[in-house]
Amino acid sequence: MAGSSGGNSGGKKKARIEIIPLIDVIFFLLATFVLFTLSLNTPQGVPVILPQSESGVERDTAGTATVSVTEQGSLAWDKEFVDLSDFLNRLKAFYTTNPEGRILINGDENAPFNQAIYVFDEARKAGFKKIFIETQVRSAPR
Repeated sequence: MAGSSGGNSGGKKKARIEIIPLIDVIFFLLATFVLFTLSLNTPQGVPVILPQSESGVERDTAGTATVSVTEQGSLAWDKEFVDLSDFLNRLKAFYTTNPEGRILINGDENAPFNQAIYVFDEARKAGFKKIFIETQVRSAPR
């Protein structure tokens, strides 16, 4: 019986969906999404204890320079400590390259108030219209 179709040798093969590679791809996408989400909210300045507020909103770091004011009153531009003259030079240079940029004051809750006002005032004198003070959202009262 050479012409008969006996057995599975000449029949159609059934399509199968392999689930193991699909699970690998899903876990890869999940890990990528988690790592990307964690990197969105990293502070741009030096570590400080932020003051608390109830009216805080999410920040957008695109086009933003972060000026940190530490508890001792030291200034830092992004993550690099600077003296007053270097701060003024960087402020002017940032305005020259990014006139619509934003200044984010990242001040410690125990920082001298006059130092934060100095940063705010100098940013306004340089021409910046968007100056923000970073705070930590206070938990709701119980």
